[in-house]
Amino acid sequence: MSAPGDNHPQGRDLAKAALQAAKDRAAARGTEPGVRRPGVPRSTAARGTAQHPRRRRWSGPGFDERDPQPFSRLMSSMATQLGWSARLANGRVFGQWTRLVGSEVAEHAQPVALNDGELTVRASSTAWATQLRLLQRQLLARIAAGVGHGVVTRMRIQGPTAPSWRKGPRHVPGRGPRDTYG
Repeated sequence: MSAPGDNHPQGRDLAKAALQAAKDRAAARGTEPGVRRPGVPRSTAARGTAQHPRRRRWSGPGFDERDPQPFSRLMSSMATQLGWSARLANGRVFGQWTRLVGSEVAEHAQPVALNDGELTVRASSTAWATQLRLLQRQLLARIAAGVGHGVVTRMRIQGPTAPSWRKGPRHVPGRGPRDTYG
């Protein structure tokens, strides 16, 4: 604290000095504080400066894009903007396969590839491959209901793969060891 004889203003005197300095600056600019300038909205006339129109507007009780958004909505709009929607739909087919086709079918069939709307599915046996071919229409409808129409338009069902006789880096063309099986 300073002594009463000092020339440093304190408390009330400091506030009066700050107000007088603001009035002097306003007079130097040619404006008086508290006087509304034409063309300036009422809320900014008291401050003497026009506020940027996109800055600090309060949202009302209704929806506003500046309100906090659910994470899923933000990710969905981001995926649409970046063009990831098709790839994400393809990924959902593989990620939700059991839920889309049912646990019994998923136990015996696995998706292998999805290219241009054609889903390649590998069955665990030839009997299941035949069963999947018969259920193909129903499976396509269930997949479309789960991930959206147009993601999978047709299915190619493959049976189990046969063992490969190609062993090693060199291979001789022809039937190979299969011709000795009588």
